[in-house]
Amino acid sequence: MSVAIAAAYPERCQRLISISAQYAVEALALAGIREAKAGFQQAGQMERLDKYHPDKAQWVLDAWTETWLAPAFQDWNLAEIISGVRCPTLVIHGELDEYGSTAQPQQIFEGVSGQAELHILEGLHHMPHKEQPELVVALIAEFHQTQC
Repeated sequence: MSVAIAAAYPERCQRLISISAQYAVEALALAGIREAKAGFQQAGQMERLDKYHPDKAQWVLDAWTETWLAPAFQDWNLAEIISGVRCPTLVIHGELDEYGSTAQPQQIFEGVSGQAELHILEGLHHMPHKEQPELVVALIAEFHQTQC
């Protein structure tokens, strides 16, 4: 979403930080989403979402899984809009992200029109900001300092 917004409003976007974003639908993402969907059927798992999305946990899960798994969504990608991102861009992605290969951040990095930097974080998954918050905060702080 942040890439689409940055592309739609280039004059208002000062910087873009992308963490674990997808550029396009790929088999790895679909497999991860199917696995997550099945996992949320297990006892106690919906309560994990309830903590962050009270009274909307099922809606949030369905909005994510059903959209991405829908046949009509299989051709979705950022190809037509990515060059509209003209602001400095920081792209962060876990090497072992279960929802997107490292091709995803590479395509974002290569596709933006503005200056960009890419960090593939070794050994990290889909939530590097939770797995190594100090590292991610340091990358963001450095990016912010160099872009001011």
